Amino acid sequence: MEPLTNSYPLKYSVPKARVFVVFLSMVLCTTILCLLQLRFFKPKTKDFYSFEVKDSRGRIISLEKYRGKATLVVNVASYCQYTDKNYIALQELHREFGPSHFTVLAFPCNQFGESEPSSSQEIESFAKGNYGVTFPVFHKIKILGSEADPAFKFLIDSSKKEPRWNFWKYLVSPEGKVVKFWRPEEPIESIKPEVMSLIRQIIMKKREDL
Repeated sequence: MEPLTNSYPLKYSVPKARVFVVFLSMVLCTTILCLLQLRFFKPKTKDFYSFEVKDSRGRIISLEKYRGKATLVVNVASYCQYTDKNYIALQELHREFGPSHFTVLAFPCNQFGESEPSSSQEIESFAKGNYGVTFPVFHKIKILGSEADPAFKFLIDSSKKEPRWNFWKYLVSPEGKVVKFWRPEEPIESIKPEVMSLIRQIIMKKREDL
């Protein structure tokens, strides 16, 4: 009877060893796959054009449609001491350089002096009716605090400059990087050379690609 007793460990040791080998192989394969993914499939770096926003009617819009252009992103307000001067200047800039290589993108915000109390559609109508704007006016957003819109938060984080009032302007390159920013009181003449420089780069690159 003793030989039978001694045979039990041998009977079950082989399957256990096989299970261990299979488990070890799975762990190794999983580790290799993870390393390959980190090496060859790095997550895409965010840029301004990789975000989505809402238009004045609340519809989702991808900013990807503006990639390849120079864009001037502005937090606008309808009832501010800078409203008239800035809307007129922004439309002049858009008319002079847009829309093929440049556009102004307006984001209404009510966080500065509560100077943008209206609804998004009312704001768009106000801008078009009073200043004839032809550039996009998006959904009203928050740009400060925990509820800040991600696209605008990207501009602030990239430039390290947070708006302190309405009509702060961020110039974004065709690749979606922040190039420069301006405060609301700065004249439009200080913006034009930077816009023209980006447009020249865009045109030269298109010529090289031909």
